[in-house]
Amino acid sequence: MAAFWLPLMLTQEQAVEIRVLRRRGLGIRAIARELGCSRATVRRYLREASAPCYGPRQPRPTKLDAHKAYLLERVAAARPRWIPAVVLLREIRERGYAGGVTQLKAFINPMKQARIDPVVRFETAPGERRCPRGVTTTR
Repeated sequence: MAAFWLPLMLTQEQAVEIRVLRRRGLGIRAIARELGCSRATVRRYLREASAPCYGPRQPRPTKLDAHKAYLLERVAAARPRWIPAVVLLREIRERGYAGGVTQLKAFINPMKQARIDPVVRFETAPGERRCPRGVTTTR
């Protein structure tokens, strides 16, 4: 049976540890012995200045992109009222939109303003209560 050699992949902590030990003055052989990896692995991680860092991805194009300006305009014009997604879908389908309602809802839902019902507070004297019709009674 043949033994397969797999390249050693270190964790981020181990890669940082290699650099820390090197700054302390340890040699490649001592670092490899302490971390239990090969000298070639230590050299490779010392050679690479930093681990690859990925940035944010570019947003993917959607079928809705061509109609976003129109939708923003319609939602702003209707404020403080709200236009249902089905109505907006019908309007942009007339303008050539070929997508579905789910993509549309995902785009317009963050623009919805939460309705805040005003809280009406009232104070009563001890032993009194206020009925729904506004009549004050005593217990």
